Amino acid sequence: MKGLELNRAYYLEYGAKMIDSEFADVKNLLAVGSVGSGSENFGYDDDVSRDHDFEPGFCVFLPKGFDERRAFALERAYAKLPKEFMGVTRQKISPVGGARHGVMYTGDFYRARCGSGSGEMSVEQWFSVPDFYLAEATNGEIYFDALGEFTAARNRLLDMPEDVFLKKLAGNLLMMKQAGQYNYPRILSHGERASAQLAAFRFVEATINVVFLLNRKYKPFYKWIFKALAGLKKFSHLSTELEFLLSTENDDKTASIKTALIENVCAEIAEYLKDNELSKATCNDLEKHAYSVNDKIVDPSIRNANILTAI
Repeated sequence: MKGLELNRAYYLEYGAKMIDSEFADVKNLLAVGSVGSGSENFGYDDDVSRDHDFEPGFCVFLPKGFDERRAFALERAYAKLPKEFMGVTRQKISPVGGARHGVMYTGDFYRARCGSGSGEMSVEQWFSVPDFYLAEATNGEIYFDALGEFTAARNRLLDMPEDVFLKKLAGNLLMMKQAGQYNYPRILSHGERASAQLAAFRFVEATINVVFLLNRKYKPFYKWIFKALAGLKKFSHLSTELEFLLSTENDDKTASIKTALIENVCAEIAEYLKDNELSKATCNDLEKHAYSVNDKIVDPSIRNANILTAI
């Protein structure tokens, strides 16, 4: 059983009864679910990932100003829930469930991930908060949200402002051009295979960023990126090509294949940008597409900022 299924079953078996019987007076203020840190909240957990921080549990989210006595009572009640479920034992980290599960304030959960307890972020925050934190803030499953506060913050983070989206896209397109279309073959012409591999890495990194942006998804922590990439609706097939670029040598024969592969990836991205009216450029040079995307930004302060500002 996957972690999300385990957590939901644990909640339905014990958590729902505990809340209904002991906290009916404040249930209309609570949100409950399994979200945040951990591979299980992305659906990426397996037998190996169970070696640490894996347990049956759930999160109970409280709004600002929640009665402190009832909060303490909730913590105590959560701590008393069964320590084992379906053969999995709860972690002995904290009497209220540890950092990943238990009772916590909605504002604290979001503030720890994006610096804003309400999910309302400035442009500067949108540019600086790592994607994996936004992925953590919007993953998993919410069982119920009576007040709606938790879901409102979640929806704000899922709705990236269009100008922010375009600035991030433009910067990463330019990095694809610089690292892949330009620097990779140029560095190879100097015979510097290690530096060429660094360029290939930068190209792959920027391409992954572009692919997640075009899917309107947040990129998870790096160890899960290829697993997440393979599950995307658009460009998931590129995971094979990008893995090849990362994992192969730069001898003459392989480098020739990699150079052609980079151009093919760029051509496919360029075609998508044209077809979806994200760029007016008509060639496969991603630098031209990057500046065309940047030109679509409405806010002049964002449009006129350095094109790499958001990456």
